[in-house]
Parts: sequence; structure tokens; C-alpha cells
Amino acid sequence: MELEKDSYSNHISHQFNEELEAIRTQMLTMGGIVERQVNDAIEALLTSDIELAEQARRIDKQTNEMELTIDEQCTTTIARRQPAASDLRLIISISRAVADLERIGDEASRIAQQAIEMSEGSRTQHGFQEVRHIGNLVRDMVKNVLTAFARNDLEMAYRVAKQDRNVDQEYRTAMRTLVTFMMEDVRSISNIMSVIWVLRSLERIGDHARNLSEHLIYQVSGTDVRHQSLQSMKKTVREETADDDGEEE
Repeated sequence: MELEKDSYSNHISHQFNEELEAIRTQMLTMGGIVERQVNDAIEALLTSDIELAEQARRIDKQTNEMELTIDEQCTTTIARRQPAASDLRLIISISRAVADLERIGDEASRIAQQAIEMSEGSRTQHGFQEVRHIGNLVRDMVKNVLTAFARNDLEMAYRVAKQDRNVDQEYRTAMRTLVTFMMEDVRSISNIMSVIWVLRSLERIGDHARNLSEHLIYQVSGTDVRHQSLQSMKKTVREETADDDGEEE
């Protein structure tokens, strides 16, 4: 009788692991879709490709639906399985991550909308160099944080969080430059304001990518590093990776 009970428990545990892996895979799939949406939106703006911009906007509906589906699965799993410790952290971090991914998709959709509107009027070159530069930075952040999630790579997650500081600095510098352009030529105000909204969306994408890195660090370490300094975050990552090295030895 004991053997039958043990076999049943093992079966349930195996099934639970499969459920967790399925949720995690769906989150990473959603991440890949959002990453493509960001890439398409930025390229559409830089190249005045309306078709690509429309494609980026259409993806937004798909990511919204994926967020609801994954979040419902997380809630159901918690209610049915009542997971503890690392399993619970995994589910919570995924639930938080899909919310940030959905918001990244929203910002990408806004950039795509700006691309469409700007292609219909006179196009200014002011700010496009900044858009390209900051756009490349945030694209790298999104790509790298998703890679970090796939590998449970805390060091990479920390580097993404650190890169957000560079994005913020570049954003502030770009704002000062664009305000100067508007003061020098009032006719450029309308076009430059559109570029400013794009840069604002890019800066927010960077913020959400940093949030994703924080969710991964929480998942692996159990330490909530939200609203903490980079120094505190780095300390958590170092302690966790040191523990891992000790276990391997």
C-alpha cells in the first residue's frame, strides 16, 4: 500500500514539474514575440515602413491575450498545487514578468503608431540619431534579459539592470538636445515632440527590462531586489552565485 502511495506522489510531482515548465515556456515564447515587436516598431520608425509598423501594432493584441492566459494559469496552479519555496517564487516571477512584457508590447505599439503618423507628414531628422542609439540599447536589454531567463543567468540579469542606467543617461541627454532644437526653430516643435514621445517609450521599455531582471533575481535567490540600488542587487547576485559555486565544489 505504501508503494502505491509513493508511486502516486511521484506521478503528481512529475506532472507538477511539467506544468511549471509549460508556464515558463509560454512566458519565454511571449518574450520572443515582444522582442520581435520592439524590433519591428523601431525599424518601422527609422525606415518609414508603414507595413512593418502595422505588423508591430497587430502583435499587441496577441501579447495581451498571452498575458491573460499565462496569468490565469499561474493563479490556477497556485490554487491547485499550493507550491512552496522555489516553485512558488517561479510562478510569482513569471506572473510579474508577463505583466512587464505586456507593457513593453504597449510601448512598442505606441512607437509603431508614431511611425505611422510621422510617415504621413513632413519628416524631421532631429532626434533620429538618438532614437537609433537608444533603440539599440533597449533592444539589447530585452534580448539579454530573455536570455538570462532562459538560462537562469543572474550575472546577465544584473548587467541588464545596470544597462538601464545608461539608457536613462542617454535619454536625458537626448531630451536636452531636442529642447534646444525646438527653441532654435519653432517650426520643428511638432515633429520633435513626436520623436520625444518615441524616446519616452524607449526609456520605459528599458525600465521594464530592468524589472524583468529583478524578477529573475527574485526567482533564483529569493531576495526581492525591486527598488534597490545596483550595489545591493550586485551583492545579492554575488552571494547567490558564490553559493552555487560552493555546491558544485
